[in-house]
Amino acid sequence: MNTYEYAVLRVVPRVDRGEQFNAGVLVYCRQRDYLGSRVHLDLDRLRALDPTADPVAIAWALQAAADVCAAVPGAGAAGREVLGSRFRWLTAPRSTVVQPGAVHTGLTADPDAEADRLLALLVLPV
Repeated sequence: MNTYEYAVLRVVPRVDRGEQFNAGVLVYCRQRDYLGSRVHLDLDRLRALDPTADPVAIAWALQAAADVCAAVPGAGAAGREVLGSRFRWLTAPRSTVVQPGAVHTGLTADPDAEADRLLALLVLPV
């Protein structure tokens, strides 16, 4: 078993109101040299909190976080950092529409499968 860290990505359509919903997970496992993400923007939840929110811009922000995890070309300077630095950058507190939650830890034999499990448990509608 390996120790991993994870954080939930939350969408806060109106930062002034503080209402939010989960839209992704970030998973980092140093022992397995793994940094992964899963994102899912629930448009019904978004419209319920703010009918005027821009779903394209929010989806782009979520994808940008996923791109930093995957070191996709064009992900900027953060995407060129080592995995641990990328995870810390992504989980740093910020006051934007897409915000990271607190970092939590766990044990897993397969961090990629854990990312799928966390997405299903914490993000996808039931």
